Amino acid sequence: MPARFHEISETNHRILNPMSDDKLMLLGYLCGMQPGVRMLDLACGKGEMLSRWAQTFGITGVGVDTSATFLETAQQRASELGVAEQVQFVRADGSDFIKPDDEYYHFDVVSCLGASWVGGGLVGILELMKMGLRNENSLILVGEPYWIDLPPVDAYQELGVGTEEFVTLEGTLDRFDLCGLELIEMVLSDTETWDRYAAGQWMAVSNWLRENPHDNDAPALAQWIAQDKRAYMRYSRRYFGWGVFVLRQMV
Repeated sequence: MPARFHEISETNHRILNPMSDDKLMLLGYLCGMQPGVRMLDLACGKGEMLSRWAQTFGITGVGVDTSATFLETAQQRASELGVAEQVQFVRADGSDFIKPDDEYYHFDVVSCLGASWVGGGLVGILELMKMGLRNENSLILVGEPYWIDLPPVDAYQELGVGTEEFVTLEGTLDRFDLCGLELIEMVLSDTETWDRYAAGQWMAVSNWLRENPHDNDAPALAQWIAQDKRAYMRYSRRYFGWGVFVLRQMV
């Protein structure tokens, strides 16, 4: 999906994943967020997690994303919540942002929600995030889809995913083990959360297309959202789960 399509479809979302506000804050409580915690959020989007946690728990942090549009919104949100001095937003590619030999790039929490493609897949992003951990007690938060049940073969093509890209919850646990990471908590989405995330995109795109019918990207955007809507109704809603998994290095 082109980056512009992502920006348009997420116009009305603050959290750019199928995660409710309540679950976002629950995750912060479960992870023991508190003053003194420093966090890195790769592919931070509009920075809602960093800014809300800075406001509620007193953490500090750095958010990294490639979208100037999202980062502008993130900075505005941080100012709105009164935490602009606690969080920093950087336009950069998350795949090479961490410099393991530099103390500045060592964090108490490293997160990447719904963007494992930054590291070429789940295992890749986990290995990348490990390089930014301050010590063995530091946390990794990774948001990742999983199969509730394995779908029909036709689903992979319609959803635009490879047959090995995602696995079941048990398979996801196996991938954590492969990376030497212990799963210690998780917050999973439910169907209603998925509906609000997906249908919110349909509304945003529909509104944009009505307001910009002659834009060069309008035909392709309309085709993309129509296909996405059908794939959601046919396969995603039934077979796809999504959750944030809390990990730390095995000792």
